[in-house]
Amino acid sequence: MSTKVTIAELTGAIRNIPDFPKPGIQFKDITPVLGDARLFAGCVDLLAANFESGSVDAVVGIDARGFIFAAAAAYKLGAAFVPVRKKGKLPFGTFEQSYDLEYGSNTLALHVDALKPGSRVVLIDDLLATGGTAVAAVALLRRFQANVLEVDFFIELGFLKGRDQLTDVPVRALVVY
Repeated sequence: MSTKVTIAELTGAIRNIPDFPKPGIQFKDITPVLGDARLFAGCVDLLAANFESGSVDAVVGIDARGFIFAAAAAYKLGAAFVPVRKKGKLPFGTFEQSYDLEYGSNTLALHVDALKPGSRVVLIDDLLATGGTAVAAVALLRRFQANVLEVDFFIELGFLKGRDQLTDVPVRALVVY
């Protein structure tokens, strides 16, 4: 099975769900991409495309949909997978970082032993909106003195200008609205 997909194919498979999780939000539903083995594999291939196996120590995924893509990319790159979870979801000691998002606020957590200083990491999430979640995750990674090689997103809502919040790391998105 060929996993080569185009950005147009990925874009065409994303469903728009109006007023979810609350009125005024246009939710980008990625489950049709996940439900198609070729599209999912191709999306992971594109997210991991800037790196060779062995060039990344860890792929960090943001709770929860970011886990899907980050874990698959970590496997592809021969790297560790590190989950950034919402507060209270990790069983060991954590570093925490609060942030605002387009429809509320939250706190992210990362195990205190998740990374070694200088680790080469790629941060992956499904969606870049206002940038708050990604900025908080990068701040957590900086506590480890991690070398953030790139922050990758499947989807970017460009009109919300979240990329502007991530000024000190390379940012890449596959699909931009």
